[in-house]
Amino acid sequence: MDPQEKKRELRRKAMQLPLTPGVYLMHNQAGEIIYIGKAKALKNRVSQYFGSEKNHDAKVRKMVSNVDWFEYILTDSEFEAFVLESSLIKQHQPKYNILLKDDKGYCYIRVSGGSWPRISAVLQVEDDGAKYIGPYLSYWSIRETVDAARKIFRLPDCNRKFPQDFGKSRPCLNFYIDQCCAPCRGRISEADYNEAFQQALDFVKGGSSTSVRELEKRMEQAAEALDFERAARLRDRINAINKLKDRQKVVASRVEEQDVFALAQGESQTAFEVFRFTGGKLSDRESFLTEGCQPDPEARSEFLRQYYSIRDRIPPVLTMDGPVEDQELVARWLSEKRGRGVKINVPQKGSQRQLVEMCRSNAAENLAQQSGLSGRDASALDELRRLLGLEKAPAYIECYDISNLQGGENVAGMVVFENGRPLKSAYRRFKIQTVEGQDDYGSMREVIRRRFQEYRAHQAQGDGEGFGRMPDLILLDGGKGHVNAVQPVLQEMGVGAPLYGLVKDDKHRTRAIALSGGEIAITSTRRAFTLLSTIQDEVHRFAIGYHRQQRKKSAISSTLLSIEGVGPARAKALLKHFKTVSAVAEADLKELEAAPGMTKPAAKRVFEHFHGEEEVKTGENPGKTGEIPAKG
Repeated sequence: MDPQEKKRELRRKAMQLPLTPGVYLMHNQAGEIIYIGKAKALKNRVSQYFGSEKNHDAKVRKMVSNVDWFEYILTDSEFEAFVLESSLIKQHQPKYNILLKDDKGYCYIRVSGGSWPRISAVLQVEDDGAKYIGPYLSYWSIRETVDAARKIFRLPDCNRKFPQDFGKSRPCLNFYIDQCCAPCRGRISEADYNEAFQQALDFVKGGSSTSVRELEKRMEQAAEALDFERAARLRDRINAINKLKDRQKVVASRVEEQDVFALAQGESQTAFEVFRFTGGKLSDRESFLTEGCQPDPEARSEFLRQYYSIRDRIPPVLTMDGPVEDQELVARWLSEKRGRGVKINVPQKGSQRQLVEMCRSNAAENLAQQSGLSGRDASALDELRRLLGLEKAPAYIECYDISNLQGGENVAGMVVFENGRPLKSAYRRFKIQTVEGQDDYGSMREVIRRRFQEYRAHQAQGDGEGFGRMPDLILLDGGKGHVNAVQPVLQEMGVGAPLYGLVKDDKHRTRAIALSGGEIAITSTRRAFTLLSTIQDEVHRFAIGYHRQQRKKSAISSTLLSIEGVGPARAKALLKHFKTVSAVAEADLKELEAAPGMTKPAAKRVFEHFHGEEEVKTGENPGKTGEIPAKG
């Protein structure tokens, strides 16, 4: 069956559904469940899938294209539908629902056997003669603790074996930055090494406070025994532990027990980050990466249900980076699972908001590692997506600017930013052809029309590069007047890319984003602001550079090219030799004749143009210094 006919048939069936709560299950041709959802009114919700695609994100459009049939289950209330949906998703793991892999197993601290022992964080116990301490729930916290212990007590983390590898090679960088005692040099005794190792193990097992108390006691004993070298080593270790505790305060929370959530969306993936706080301290951290993008509130709602279906501990407070779809239902569901009340909080300012921003930065960093971007670029693009309400992060951005001088030499520049960085190979210049005088709106309409005419031509040839690529976002250097002038052109040509303007203040700095109905203010503290400012400055530089180039060519045309016998090649050679038109005008006849590409007749005409026929006859140039011939 034709896909459009299939869609119409599914819509007819959806329109026959009742206006009651329930759960719907979408199947593909193989009969597999590919999506499960719940609805307050089944008819309204399910029929939306098979109507217009304008309000659907890419993930929904892809899912709908694979639906062959659907079924539904009626419930007595929306909350019952919510609970049933969560249960069915966990049971069937549909492809187009957010699915989280439960890789949260136990972890251990491994203490190697023999002399010169090592400590490490591992996920499995092996029969290798080593001693294993655990199990622990949070691999992240154990790994962080082991890494900290190595640095504080200056233990090696390399693969060298001691004493076999004594003196075989130079110490690594860790020795030179005072994070390793470098047993490989063979200059530390096994007794001193074992003492440091045991102190590191006590630190890992007992925590920093217990370790500090024990180290302070040993330091006092060493001082009383006049072993000042050992006392100094212990003092340095105590200071290192205290510094670590100070750094940990950065991610401390006033709320004793809470989970903090944030997301960052890219072009085709969504990253979720979770900070788990116990006793006001960061006790665990988890990162998840899922395929596809969808509106943030829906993504948060789906993620919470999936996350707490694979986690036992539910805290009394969930702190989110934005609104959650069906927030009351989610909170009620979590409260029933926990057996006590659960509050979902979206902070707007203060220390809780700072925690959310830190969590979001880590989500962006996780996304960046998967997509090859820098964390800053991924964060800026995700922030721009949220600021503009875009379906996905704008990986490919085009920006346009018009440049002229009182309507003369009317040109435009187009710059492209891909993944937050300039893509100079895609920059384009336009010489305005149909607009006379200073009409920026008309010029911008011409440029946009020509650009997407090129897009159609490239698409017809199967070329998806350069003009053949549809931008994720179009920016204009100008306010809502520019947006209103250009939007009809895009609509006429069937271009659905979002369009916004960049507004500058009286100091020529980016201050807001313009849309057809008004402006969106942006503050200088946001990463999106930095990206937009960079784009606006770059398009202005590029457009005005082309305008100056055209003015320079125009100046040549109105002077040198107006001289008989001087064509473009000869005019270019003259400018290359004399540098400026003024220098050509001041040159004497012999200098002009000696210039590259010149002949005596051509030199004579150039000289006559600037000095007149009488000076040619005398061979003198009043513009030059020298002896003035006597009169009479």
